[in-house]
Amino acid sequence: MAELSNQLMAAAVLLYLAAMICYAGEYAFGKRSRIGRAAVRPARQLVGSGAPVDEVPDDVEPPVTTKRDRGELVGRIAVGLNVVAVLLHLGGLVTRGVAADRMPWGNMYEYILATTFIASAVWIGIVLARPAVRHLGLFAALALVVMLGAASMIAYTPVGPLVPALHSYWFIIHVSTIIIGSGIFLIGAVPAAMFLIRDGYDQGKRKFPYTLGKHVPNAVALERLTFRLHAFAFPLFTFGALIAGPIWAEASWGRYWGWDPKEVWAFISWIVYAGYLHARATPSVKRRVATWIALVGFVTMLMNLFGVNLFFEGLHSYANAG
Repeated sequence: MAELSNQLMAAAVLLYLAAMICYAGEYAFGKRSRIGRAAVRPARQLVGSGAPVDEVPDDVEPPVTTKRDRGELVGRIAVGLNVVAVLLHLGGLVTRGVAADRMPWGNMYEYILATTFIASAVWIGIVLARPAVRHLGLFAALALVVMLGAASMIAYTPVGPLVPALHSYWFIIHVSTIIIGSGIFLIGAVPAAMFLIRDGYDQGKRKFPYTLGKHVPNAVALERLTFRLHAFAFPLFTFGALIAGPIWAEASWGRYWGWDPKEVWAFISWIVYAGYLHARATPSVKRRVATWIALVGFVTMLMNLFGVNLFFEGLHSYANAG
């Protein structure tokens, strides 16, 4: 079962990569997709109003006259590949858990697999509910491929039993809520980054990476999606990190808080994300500034996941162990 899990995860990564390529195809060449139609609408309005053709902005695509919507087809294929990849990803997690005879998040490798699965499942739910944001799939799939690649290269751990410190029902409660919250934060970082890029593009910036903003949804839609994802994930992360975690720590180690590196960085992440939500709710704070805070929060999450496990010693050092 452990070998089957590895094979399923390898197949999932390949399908995520194939989906990313298809997303990239629609992003680069799609003209009549929902986003493509939104992009050409201003050009049609300008041309139909009698304005000279040379006054139509260069960044506005001309009306499309082709009958076959190839970009839409490639985008749908990308979503289909993404769905199959999620199912294979789930299969890899389940078989890993069966092989270990426990929940499949007992070490850093398994934690990354579980977190990226949540992120991918959330993305599928978003794109099925709101097809207009499908162009973001290129960046969502890229994030998943990078995270899973990093897990395989620097965090892979053979299947093994849990260390004694993890034998508790809080292992399921604490870690599962942290995984769900972190997975949503991960996918929430995608529209956050693209909002900053699109906002810069709308302000006339035409250097990389702002040129990537040409084909993504409008800045308002991206910012709203960013806020909704973070607002949903924050209470889950709060419960897992600041309620379930300290309770488990008191039961296992006799104290609620011990300045362990993992605890400290989880608290830093919580502070930053709380700051983002506060800034987002403050009218005097620009949305661009608030979104930058959200991305800083994501960086602290990555530090907590990789940096703490690889470079610090503490009571959570078993995160790399099987």
